[in-house]
Amino acid sequence: MSLKPLGIISKNLDEGEAMLLSPSSRMFHEPNYNVYVLAIMGWKVPINVDSIKTELQSKMLKHPRFSSLQVMDESDGGGNMRWIPTTVNIDDHVIVPQLADNNMDKDELVEDYISNLSTTNVDMSKPLWDFHILNVKTSHAEATSVFRIHHSIGDGVALMSLLLSCFRTTSDPTCLPKLPVFSSSKSKPTKNRKKNLWQYYLVKLWFFIQLLFNTIADVLLFIATALFLKDSQTPFTTTQGFNASARQRYIYRTVSLDDIKFIKDVTNAKVNDVVLGITQAALSRYIHRRYGKGKFCLEGMRCRANVIVNLRPALGVQAIAEMIEKNVAVIQGNCFGFVLIPLSIGQSENPLDYVYKAKTSMDRKKHSLESQCTFYASQLFLNLFGFKSAAKLTQRVTSQTTVALSNVVGPREEISCAGHPLEFVAPTCSGYPTGIMVHVCSYANKLTFTIAVDEGIIPDLKQLGDDFIQSFMLIKEAAAHHTKLATKLD
Repeated sequence: MSLKPLGIISKNLDEGEAMLLSPSSRMFHEPNYNVYVLAIMGWKVPINVDSIKTELQSKMLKHPRFSSLQVMDESDGGGNMRWIPTTVNIDDHVIVPQLADNNMDKDELVEDYISNLSTTNVDMSKPLWDFHILNVKTSHAEATSVFRIHHSIGDGVALMSLLLSCFRTTSDPTCLPKLPVFSSSKSKPTKNRKKNLWQYYLVKLWFFIQLLFNTIADVLLFIATALFLKDSQTPFTTTQGFNASARQRYIYRTVSLDDIKFIKDVTNAKVNDVVLGITQAALSRYIHRRYGKGKFCLEGMRCRANVIVNLRPALGVQAIAEMIEKNVAVIQGNCFGFVLIPLSIGQSENPLDYVYKAKTSMDRKKHSLESQCTFYASQLFLNLFGFKSAAKLTQRVTSQTTVALSNVVGPREEISCAGHPLEFVAPTCSGYPTGIMVHVCSYANKLTFTIAVDEGIIPDLKQLGDDFIQSFMLIKEAAAHHTKLATKLD
């Protein structure tokens, strides 16, 4: 069964009727699952507030989900909500705070402001998004903005495409940015294979059996996690259970995408394998440095990453921009599945081992339909038991694992919005029911790790961010050393 593409309503936006929120969107309004997407953006120049307002007014407000209220439907008594089109005052959504300058470090000032956003919600009397402009120079950028969007409006991939429709490439202000397209080529029988068709189909049969076995095993493990299987206690585990009102802290670290690709080539891996390897190395380094061999035993520790996998067919920024200009509503929604990947937490003499182990785990998951099965199972669960039960189930699965991982692909070229060149983009979430969440986003020639944690879990978040950089550097140096040795042997 193939996934359906984005739903498209061929009607003028001002004729929109009160549509029901989908069960998956309604689920994000449940207690302890009230999730917001935060797009933290650094800019190379100070932000002109009026020009940003004009851009948002002309682009984003044409999309019905950014100009509609989410109102409880009391007529059916089932707790459903509906999209109600409304008139939007852009001044109610663009927020320019006056930050108190009390000789506080500018980086900390911005970090504290973003952290405070995790303790507040957007007023339900207006569309559930706002845009915060912080014209404060930091070590990362000349200015910072935070685009906060309720997760019921759409998932990260959908919102990234929609957000990029407001941007243009810096080299050509008339050209929309493009997202990389990854196509999977299916092998066809060649002439040599046709001579040995029985061997070809025997291999295909073996791959099918392997796919079936892996999928069944992964689904059973997912069910076990939902029922009773919990990860070992680590510094990243929420001891009292997740508290949606708890303050979260965010930190982001940027590395060279070319260096990531260099590691990928040396280890014969994929970019996602390298990202997972760096994450494993950083978490291992943090635990070992902070606790040594005392409180936590790294050997035999069960740690898993709950990886969020996009299942949405990509329309592209150009297609979305054209639909918005023609007043055609693109229903974004949420379309993702979950994959549970074991993490290798422990000390390793060769830093490349973290990447090799990550590659082994990822290769195994590529021969499984776990993400598709969890998506369709969650949709079935939603239809059978409602969004309240589905929210509790999703919260339980995420809280039983150690870390949540998500990867968003950004444009390869540098882009600008209303004449403001973008320095970096760091997407993350607030309200997600896990102790630690790692988002990875590529942009131009950079890759940014965004780490979100509950304030009470990791007291030294900056050190954890530095552990990511140090782990990346060690893996890069090991890859360079491996290349030198291979050259000498040749």
